[in-house]
Amino acid sequence: MTLFALIIIIPMWNVVISSFAGKNAGTFVFWPKELSIANYIQVFSDNGIWQSMFISVAKTVVGVVFHLFLCSIVAYALSKRDLKGRKLYSAMGIITMFFSGGMIPTYLLIKSLGLLNSFWVYILPAMFSYYDMVILMNFFRDIPDSLEESAKIDGASDWRVFFSIIVPLSKPALATIGLFHGVWQWNDFMTTKLYVTNEALYPLQMRLYDIIVQAQAAASNGLNAQISIATTSKGVQLATIVVTMIPILVLYPFLQKYFVTGTMLGAVKE
Repeated sequence: MTLFALIIIIPMWNVVISSFAGKNAGTFVFWPKELSIANYIQVFSDNGIWQSMFISVAKTVVGVVFHLFLCSIVAYALSKRDLKGRKLYSAMGIITMFFSGGMIPTYLLIKSLGLLNSFWVYILPAMFSYYDMVILMNFFRDIPDSLEESAKIDGASDWRVFFSIIVPLSKPALATIGLFHGVWQWNDFMTTKLYVTNEALYPLQMRLYDIIVQAQAAASNGLNAQISIATTSKGVQLATIVVTMIPILVLYPFLQKYFVTGTMLGAVKE
């Protein structure tokens, strides 16, 4: 276990400490000769960094809420074995796990829906995942039917049963799916590359990508001499890695217990 922990900790330590190593970044560094925050100054000196941070947080939070809502209500319906057409719906969902329309048809669809250069291009296409729905569906099947029957005898509707009984009992599974989708939303920049040209809608990952490209271009062209003395494009890359991973590392410990439980209970069983 100690060896396994070191295998994980040492590379992370190298990335974090090398981001403070200034011009010495790029080789393995256990502790730099001189600590420097020049890389982080260059990252945060970008005028749009805070706007991009807001876009990343907003699309992650809104995307997770919409994704959990749609996947959970579909999973709740398909968890009922007496649902008419359940096998057809399941077959249609399974097909989407193996086949897609492709990049060009998807782009044309996004364009026809008017989602180009729109905040909702981050949300609507990613609202549903059949894989996540299957995890939730198997979790819902483990909830005793007697709970729903008792609630319906007392006059509760299907929506009341879902929000008052199913959702509170499904926190582990919902936290697991929320973490999966939240990490994907936070790290996603291909959606921006394909569908967004308005820099005001750039998420943090796309903004940091531009900063890295600019740093590499400045270094190759000999521009910004004072900055290039204190930083390197490699150092800026390491600083961007640290900036993007900190929010997830801070959030994960609070969801870890739900993550483990949800993975076990929501797994496909015989």
